[in-house]
Amino acid sequence: QVQLVESGGGLVQAGGSLRLSCVASGRTFSNYVMGWFRQAPGKGREFVAAINRIGVSTDYADGVKGRFTISRDNAENTVYLQMNSLKPEDTAIYHCAAEEDGTERLLKYYTDFDAWGQGTQVTVSS
Repeated sequence: QVQLVESGGGLVQAGGSLRLSCVASGRTFSNYVMGWFRQAPGKGREFVAAINRIGVSTDYADGVKGRFTISRDNAENTVYLQMNSLKPEDTAIYHCAAEEDGTERLLKYYTDFDAWGQGTQVTVSS
């Protein structure tokens, strides 16, 4: 199974930006649909964004559209989440997720994904 390691989280003021990275190892990265999810204290895991295995299709949660951008570099086995105009309600642990898939579809439910990273904390102060 693919292993995932996230980085790039931190503390930022409202209106600021962060870029999260997720490096995959162990399997052929370009075979995987990738997603970002987040979990705030006391809440369930929430879909943030997804990108198909060849990087031509993306999907976003309504609350992050226009502010967040997901991208991937299959040569570097990495998926990114560029987060701009951050808000305090974006505070959460952000996890990347992977699901092996032979099609070009997108996935957006956490039950669709088999592999998960440990997460990186993002804290946005007001």
